[in-house]
Amino acid sequence: MHAALKREDIHVGRKRVERLMRDAKLAGISPRRKGFTRRDPKVTFAPDLVRRDFTAPAPNRLWGTDLTMIPTGEGPLWLSAIRDAFSRRVVAWETSARADADLVLSSLKYALASREVKPGQLVHHADHGSQYTSVKLTTRLVRAGIDASMGTVGDSYDNALAENLWMLIKTECVRGRVFPTRAEAHLALFEYIDGFYNSRRIQKRLGYLSPIEFEEKHYAEQAAAERANLKPRQPALNS
Repeated sequence: MHAALKREDIHVGRKRVERLMRDAKLAGISPRRKGFTRRDPKVTFAPDLVRRDFTAPAPNRLWGTDLTMIPTGEGPLWLSAIRDAFSRRVVAWETSARADADLVLSSLKYALASREVKPGQLVHHADHGSQYTSVKLTTRLVRAGIDASMGTVGDSYDNALAENLWMLIKTECVRGRVFPTRAEAHLALFEYIDGFYNSRRIQKRLGYLSPIEFEEKHYAEQAAAERANLKPRQPALNS
């Protein structure tokens, strides 16, 4: 999608990553994975409309979503997040002490309230967790004109857009920290996702822009193209 980057551009991009991580008091460490999926064998699953192609031509065409657990002194804090495939932006996230359908529905409602979604254009991709096959969620997707998609169970590659986000959050925000309460964990997630990841964490695949910067660039280019395509008004002919 993007032209090849020069070696000096890559060097500058890496330096910017290092500077931003220092400013955010983040240190580089290796990732670890651990997944949580409970499948209900009695339900009919949505087809896999993505087939591991986590790319999109524009925002709000493909969202990847999943649940993960953050340990705290009060017990587990469950995080539900929705990520846009085009910009890798976290368009919505919510936390709860319970990993239930209400949690994933809450994050979906927030995403729909904050994004411009046109019926028939968006795919919502998840795994086979029972939360994503619930009547509450599937009904809301149908009402919004969103196509549900699901990968196979227990395969991180089939939901790589969400799995990669968990790797970043666990590695850059959670690892090595102890959260006595769920409220403290929630605050740490807020500072990382909204305060750093979306707005300041640059990514090579985005041309060394942050997700928000990448979306802003897309919309600016789109607006410029639309202005260029406007034809000047023809003067009225005298009768």
